[in-house]
Amino acid sequence: MSVKDDVLSIARDARAASLGLARLDSAAKNKALALMAEGLINEAGFLKDANRSDIEAAGGKGIAKAMIERLTLTDKAISAMAEGLKEVAALPDPVGEVTKMWRRPNGLTVGKMRIPIGVIGIIYESRPNVTADAAGLCLKSGNAVILRGGSEAINSNTAIAKVLNRACEKAGAPAKAIQVMPTVDREAVLEMLKLEDYIDLIIPRGGEGLIRFVVENSKIPVIKHYKGVCHVFVDEFADVEMAERIAFNAKVQRPGVCNSMETLLVHSKIAQEFLPGMEKKYREAGVELRGCNKTVKILKGIKEAAEEDWGAEYLDLILSVKVVESIDEAIDHIARYGSLHTESIVTKDYKNSQRFLKEVNSSTVLVNASTRFSDGFQLGLGAEIGISTTKIHAFGPMGLEELTTQKFIIYGDGQIRE
Repeated sequence: MSVKDDVLSIARDARAASLGLARLDSAAKNKALALMAEGLINEAGFLKDANRSDIEAAGGKGIAKAMIERLTLTDKAISAMAEGLKEVAALPDPVGEVTKMWRRPNGLTVGKMRIPIGVIGIIYESRPNVTADAAGLCLKSGNAVILRGGSEAINSNTAIAKVLNRACEKAGAPAKAIQVMPTVDREAVLEMLKLEDYIDLIIPRGGEGLIRFVVENSKIPVIKHYKGVCHVFVDEFADVEMAERIAFNAKVQRPGVCNSMETLLVHSKIAQEFLPGMEKKYREAGVELRGCNKTVKILKGIKEAAEEDWGAEYLDLILSVKVVESIDEAIDHIARYGSLHTESIVTKDYKNSQRFLKEVNSSTVLVNASTRFSDGFQLGLGAEIGISTTKIHAFGPMGLEELTTQKFIIYGDGQIRE
């Protein structure tokens, strides 16, 4: 068959499997997840053999060492995938939950119930653990999933899917509920993005280039997250020691992820007190600072920020710093340069904290806490399939609830419309 026919066949199988999944109760889904976790541990040798082929191919292509480390399936990584599936099994099942009910004057009782989205296509890069994580979350939320990983992990992803498929069959769940696209041909992605009659939602996970490619070519709704330009605003009423801890953690703890801080905003009334000590901590941690004209007057010798720095996602030990005259200027700066990801204010002033929460339009807004908490596991979702900066249909870290939609349910006793 052609690539087009292959992709269409996969999508049709996923649609049929989604109907079977919708009939499974929580116990059946949890049994499947438990067997999937057990299968990964029992088949560790098989998974590592497949992974070895990917590692050898990556080495031949000159792929960076850091990328190869993310690609490698160690016993620890396989165990973590299995534990992740067990954690998903332990989470409450959102499917079938009635979120609200109300009674109409004519006696009708109207409610809203959570249901699966249907078929979800996930396009991602590098890490093979995403295959197990995404499969587990989709299965628990009642969705069939089509996984299209990067070419560098094709053997690993295919092997993981085989193990998960066998576990599904053993548990009585549709094996085709979890499918990995078996080809690395880019045409397969383009064909997949046309199948709006079979696939309900696309979630791309990877760099900005990948996500823009998906958005530009998809006929299917896309949950997108282009980049994370996250801010911490140190208000004039901030506790300085607290602000130092938060601003340091937000940048340094793990700089290469989307919820790390990229721009530090500091109120002018606290800048002289706060910035010199903060600059010392950053210098010791190897952070390069790029400041506005007010910042470079306080911190002699740092590089002056260019216009493009304010919208940059560095994913590195580089930080833009701007001194602002008011909370209004801070909020305006975030609105202009932010990416709707995550912002934090450090303040002891209740009124300013509430203004920041209300007026900053990002998917996660914090008061007196690091931006690094913008993460499904950290927020109590148990796990996440990604972070959405798209306001429809989900906004922020996406857990099980965000992989469902809601339908209206109505109880009557013979009413007819006059």
